[in-house]
Amino acid sequence: MKPKILIIEDNEQNLYMISYLLENNNYEVIKAYNGKDGIELAIEHNPDAVILDIQLPEMDGYEVARELRKIEILKDVLIIVFTSYAMVGDKEKALASGADGYIDKPIDTDSFISQLEGYLLKKKSFDD
Repeated sequence: MKPKILIIEDNEQNLYMISYLLENNNYEVIKAYNGKDGIELAIEHNPDAVILDIQLPEMDGYEVARELRKIEILKDVLIIVFTSYAMVGDKEKALASGADGYIDKPIDTDSFISQLEGYLLKKKSFDD
């Protein structure tokens, strides 16, 4: 069974690139363009991981991460923040909001899958 990854990203190019990388590495991809839809799709599909942009319409990624953590079936879902924010303290802010990891934009297409899989393995070994 393919691992399910929910991508919450409003930029079409980023969404396409991440989806392409994931699908070519045997992941099932679910897409949302804003936080509200992302939360609904997360509840509906219970993904293995959520890749979450911070700059989103309606509600930012920090708020989305906090909301996902409040939902019982999603309280342990892996959340990876994916952002171009480069300010000091942003990574800490993302982790404090409930994220498990942080990947900078622009992504390195050669290492993105291994970064994601590293987080997935770490989460799995922690859960076991």
